Amino acid sequence: MVFLEFEKPLESLYEQLEKITQVGQEGDLDVDPMVKELETKIRKKRKEIYDSLTGWQKVQLSRHPERPYTLYYISQICDKFIELHGDRRYSDDKAIVGGLAKISGTKAIVIGHQKGVNTKMRQFRNFGMANPEGYRKALRLMRIAEKFGLPVVCLIDTPGAYPGIEAEERGQAEAIARNLFEMAQLRTQIVCYVIGEGASGGAIGLGLGDAVYMFENTWYSVISPESCSSILWRSWDYKEQAAEALKLTSDHMLEFGLIDGIVKEPLGGAHTDPEAMAATLKKHLKQTISKLKKIEIEELIDMRIKKFRNMGKFQETSDQEME
Repeated sequence: MVFLEFEKPLESLYEQLEKITQVGQEGDLDVDPMVKELETKIRKKRKEIYDSLTGWQKVQLSRHPERPYTLYYISQICDKFIELHGDRRYSDDKAIVGGLAKISGTKAIVIGHQKGVNTKMRQFRNFGMANPEGYRKALRLMRIAEKFGLPVVCLIDTPGAYPGIEAEERGQAEAIARNLFEMAQLRTQIVCYVIGEGASGGAIGLGLGDAVYMFENTWYSVISPESCSSILWRSWDYKEQAAEALKLTSDHMLEFGLIDGIVKEPLGGAHTDPEAMAATLKKHLKQTISKLKKIEIEELIDMRIKKFRNMGKFQETSDQEME
């Protein structure tokens, strides 16, 4: 079990629990009372910590190395999944996976960022940072969904689109912009979930949908706290202040009207009980798709466009006022 910095009080309690359990097994002693007492302390301390998480701490949780990624959720919620590869233009981007799926009898197209579960796989998946061909592959799958009347499910978890020169040469900005343009008009249901990190255009490239949700301990922002800190303070040392100033947590996003709801995680984060988290996602997804399917496509598209056009606050001024 990996503990983050703010979870250190829990780590010491777990170490005590492990030692007492080991002593009981080796000495054939009854340590149940002590075990129960420690388990109670762990539950109380866990609740105390997670009831008052800061923005930066939620960012850390969203990046937890044991947190489940897209392919895990696909394996848990899909009765069947056939991955489709390539953008039919350049190559197959491993940072975005997608394909045909069946979820409790409902056929769908599932697309998501994939970071990788260990160092080798993270390099193979480019840490979930997609190139233009990744977004073009996603769009190709969305068009298949539209053609066959299948709902689209997008699972978002990326530190951002890949910023390399070669990505820019192949049209990174155009690929993301094209996705937004096409998703706004796609003639089928689109459901989006931020399951980890939701950074910048890399996230929004899969994030325009009829229903957009965030898992409880995730973040969604135009820039990461570290990058914001390096721009404003010329140092990463102020990332915690930047996280608070950016107001990037799920609570803030819901308050601003940028998402439609929050999916609760097990106490301690999705990584503490991945199976329960997957079951929650599956149930939530089925209910959401069922509701969206009751709406006529023309009305759905109109609602989708109005929803995103109404985001943000602005004030119009006349020429005289500007003078």
